[in-house]
Parts: sequence; C-alpha cells; structure tokens
Amino acid sequence: MTARVVLGVGVDLVETGRMQDAIGRWGDRFTQKIFGETERLYCEDKAEPWRHYAGRFAVKEAVSKAFGTGIGEHIGWLDIEVMRDADTGAPSVRLSPRARALAEQRGGGEVLVSLSHTKRYAVAQAVLVAHDP
Repeated sequence: MTARVVLGVGVDLVETGRMQDAIGRWGDRFTQKIFGETERLYCEDKAEPWRHYAGRFAVKEAVSKAFGTGIGEHIGWLDIEVMRDADTGAPSVRLSPRARALAEQRGGGEVLVSLSHTKRYAVAQAVLVAHDP
C-alpha cells in the first residue's frame, strides 16, 4: 500500500436547529445560494430536510478548511457538491472546475470526507490528499 500525503484537514460542526431556522426564515433564497439542485432534491426528500442540509453545509465548510481558504474569495458554496454513493450511502464531494484548480494548485488529488448527524448536530471532516506519487 502506498503512503498518502495529507495536505490539509478540515472539520465543521453545525447545529441542526440553526439550519432549520435559516431555512424557515430565508427559504429557497438560502438553500439555492448554498446548495446545488441535486443536494436540494436529496434533502427535500427527507422527513426533516434541515438535518441533511446541516450535514452538507458542514461538509462544504470542512472541505474549504482543508483547502486552507474557508468559503470566500477562492472557493464558494456551490464549488463543492456533496454526493452520496447509491450503493453504500458514503458521502463524497464533486468539485467545480474552479475548486478542482485550487486543489491542483495545492498539490491535491483527492478530497476524502466523512459526515455524521444526530438530532441536534451535524459534523463533517475533510482531508485533502496529494496526488499518488
């Protein structure tokens, strides 16, 4: 097995109640600014969508932290799309061309993510790993 080089790690914790409040207050204006169509369809199909939105929000924050930039000038909310493996349910991310270019600039080849949520919190961790040697 080849050792992999970690270039960055990010973690984020989101209170699901705060996500519920934001969605209640701002509705589609909020969700469309932060989440892509596939993400919104997935979350809205759930009994308590805000919990799933909170998890995806946490992933996006964790990825931006692993890149060392946070959300802002270099990478935006819609540059990170949270995907779900149809067979296993495991989360992953698809990066926009802009985010992919930033990952390449940092020497990164892959972003690994983990996501979990409870009734009150969602947490995510992201690791930016270097290209295989």
